[in-house]
Parts: sequence; structure tokens; C-alpha cells
Amino acid sequence: MHILHHDFGGYPFQAELSRALAERGHRVTHAYCASLVTTPGGTFARQPGDPDGLAFAPIDLGEPLAKYDFAKRWRQERRYGRLAADLADRLRPDAVLSGNTPLDAQARLLTASRRRGAPFVFWLQDVIGVASHRLLRKKIPVLGEVVGRYYLALEARLLRRSDAVVAITEDFEPLLRSWGVAPDRTAVIENWAPLSAMPVRPKDSAWAREQGLHDRFVFLYSGTLGMKHNPELLAQLAEAFRDRPEVRVVVVSQGPGAEYLRAQREARRLSALEVRDYEPLERVPDVMGAADVLVAVLEPDAGAFSVPSKVLSYLCAGRPLLLAVPPENLAARIVTREGAGLVVGPDDADGFVASARRLLDAPETRERMGASARRYAEAAFDIGAITDRFEAVLTRAAER
Repeated sequence: MHILHHDFGGYPFQAELSRALAERGHRVTHAYCASLVTTPGGTFARQPGDPDGLAFAPIDLGEPLAKYDFAKRWRQERRYGRLAADLADRLRPDAVLSGNTPLDAQARLLTASRRRGAPFVFWLQDVIGVASHRLLRKKIPVLGEVVGRYYLALEARLLRRSDAVVAITEDFEPLLRSWGVAPDRTAVIENWAPLSAMPVRPKDSAWAREQGLHDRFVFLYSGTLGMKHNPELLAQLAEAFRDRPEVRVVVVSQGPGAEYLRAQREARRLSALEVRDYEPLERVPDVMGAADVLVAVLEPDAGAFSVPSKVLSYLCAGRPLLLAVPPENLAARIVTREGAGLVVGPDDADGFVASARRLLDAPETRERMGASARRYAEAAFDIGAITDRFEAVLTRAAER
């Protein structure tokens, strides 16, 4: 089977799935947006030992994607959709798997799949229509409500038209049913992180020494700081440890959230706060290894409809987690259930700081939580079992 695997976001675990499918004899073209400059990406070039049937197809707009300029981004996403549809027309795949994709672009890719008679599998990573509706009606009260409802309807229509839907959490199922998506066309396959690329690293590494972190207690945030994340929580965490010179709050990110924190560091003299640009993928294990506690935040509006991929990478690192996320979120449930860290609500800044202090003062608890995190990752992130499930979904969609 020739599979066009399209991942707009360009994440490492999707690239791992493409490699695994190609190793099973499928011809796989892995397409992604090459114009994202504020999202950490995967390895999108052939590596020694990659199967012959694997190819990568960057889709480039010729300019960076304007993530925070709504009007320009809307135009870019529509143009991106045309480019993705053109790719599908040229490749004539036997099946299309597409996720993390803006809805206007997803619509064009689905239409191209239909035109070529290829089954279309919608990999539902975030319920974008719900997120767009909530965000737009806040930013633009009247027009935003209208536009937001348009995207709610568009997402529902695309999901109904898809030959199969892969949801990353069972929390999406009630919404899918309410939108008329047939249960027999829906599978739940939770996201994962590529274990082979995320070994446990020691605290005292060459990278940590380069950064002066090997002898500091480090709360580390690594990944996107976008509209679903409140950077002020990280600023308050740094403020709480202003008088503890051995403590650092290290943020590895780019974009407006990172710039906000840089400005706050200067304005509020947050000596404990350090903001750094993204590191290459191969250095990420050392970055996470320098942490004593790994930190993630998620706004209340995200609720059950967004599962932070950074949390899944954190679980591989063998470090305890500190989350300020909605308690109903799948990431919160995993961390709590597995005893892999502490979770507070996204509006509980005092509880966030108190939990950080608790972890700082409890080395045995940190060690136990870190071991639990890695143990869960090793059990849940088996790429062989995950590929079995995706292969089954693609095969059933093709048979339909």
C-alpha cells in the first residue's frame, strides 16, 4: 500500500510511525509543513538503515507560517491546502493519513483523496473547531462567534466524510457521536513519544555543563508556548525561587511566550529564569536529562480537547512531572494514575508553586516518580503494537 502520511506539525512520533510502516513493506511518503519555525520538529531526512519505501516530502510556503497573525495565517493555510492537494494528485496514494492539519487545508486534502479514490483517515489530534470557536469569540466577540461556528461545522463535516477517524483520547468520542461520526469508523490510539530517540540521560552531562546547569536544581519547560499555554505561571515559579540561587527555571522555547518571559525576566529581575531557543532533536534527551523536574502548562479552555505532546516526551526522560493543566485532560490523568508527578489546575498558581517546593524538598519522591514515568513510557510506547493498530485502521479504510 502506498500511504501518504501528512503531519502538518512535523512531530517526531509521526515520523517514527512512517518509518515503522515502511519497514513493513508499505511505500510511505511523509509530508509535513516546512514553514513552521516555532515548533520543534522531527527527523525528516532519510537515515542510514531507513527502508527503501520511505520518502519525505516537505511542503514549503516560501515564508514562515505566521502563527499569531490570524488574517495572514488564514491565507497561508488555504495556500498550504492547495499545495498538499497537489502533492496527493501527483502521488496518487492508496490511502491518506492526515493529522495536526488546519481545517481549510484538511478539507482540500480530503477532496483530493476523494478525487483519486484513496481512503482518507483523519488523525484527530486536537478538536480544532472547538479551540477556534473558543479563541475567536474571545478575541473578536461578534465576528469571532460567526467564524468559530463555521469552523465547528467544517470540522464536523470533514470527520463525517472521512473513511476512518483516529482519535488520540476516548474523551473525543462523545463529541464525535454528537457530530454523527459512525462508531465503526472510529479508533482510539493514544499519542506516544519515540522511545528510541528519548533515552534516559544523566543529570551531569556535557550539555548540562555547557549551560551551567549540572550543579543547579532545574525546573525545565521544553516545547511550544502558544495560545494554549500561560507563560505567566512560569514567571511566577521563577519569582518564587528568587532567593534560592541553586534553583533555575529553564524554558526552552521560541515565539511570543518565550519573548514574554524574556521581558519579564528583565522587568521583574527574575534571576532564576533562563529562556533558551530550541535545541536540535538529537540533543533533546540531554536537555531533559538536565532537569530535576519537568514542567508543563495548559489553559483551562483546552480541557479534554488537547493533549500536550511534550508531556509524553517528558515521560520518557525518567524525571518527575509538574503539571498545571485541567484535571480532566488525558495527560493529567496519566501522570496522576501512574504516580509520575504532581498535577494542579491551570488557575492554581499558589498550588503550582507549592507543588514545586514539595518536589524540591523530596529527592526520594522525585526518584520514585521519575522511575514510574519511564516505566509507563516503556509499556505504552511500543511502536510495534502502535503500528499494528494504525495498519489495521488503514486496511479497513481501504476495504471500505
